Amino acid sequence: MRAVGERAEVLCREHRLTDDLAAAAWLHDVGYGEQLMATGFHPLDGARFLRRIGVRDLVTSLVAHHSGATFEAEERGLVVELREFALPPQDLLDVLNLVDMTTSPTGERVSVDDRLSEILSRYEASDPVSRAVSRSGPVLRVSAARAAARLGSADVGSLPVL
Repeated sequence: MRAVGERAEVLCREHRLTDDLAAAAWLHDVGYGEQLMATGFHPLDGARFLRRIGVRDLVTSLVAHHSGATFEAEERGLVVELREFALPPQDLLDVLNLVDMTTSPTGERVSVDDRLSEILSRYEASDPVSRAVSRSGPVLRVSAARAAARLGSADVGSLPVL
């Protein structure tokens, strides 16, 4: 989370993007916390926690919908629950997807393709995460590419960016 948060802070500062985007980047995986896991679906669990403690709606919606969350909600039967959170502005979600999908779990910058492959390598093919990532990959590539183009970055598909 740290590398994603730090990268988002830099992009927000350099491109005059809302600080809520940086906050969401820092908090995007908070739902993995053991004490917060209610559904086992980290975007939803994290967003619900953030809403409970009074975090702004834009931050909670970015956390709820980051990195293909809709696809995983479908796999887990949690679409109705995810709809508790409005869709955030696409341009901000694209930037959050970009920084998340181009940062490895150890904080290195990677291509979107490498990041998607890394995620798939951690899960059995039958796991909801694996099924969701397999389906959401093309959408995440386009989302990251849109953000990269707006921010003047390199191709994100096969090359590390930013």
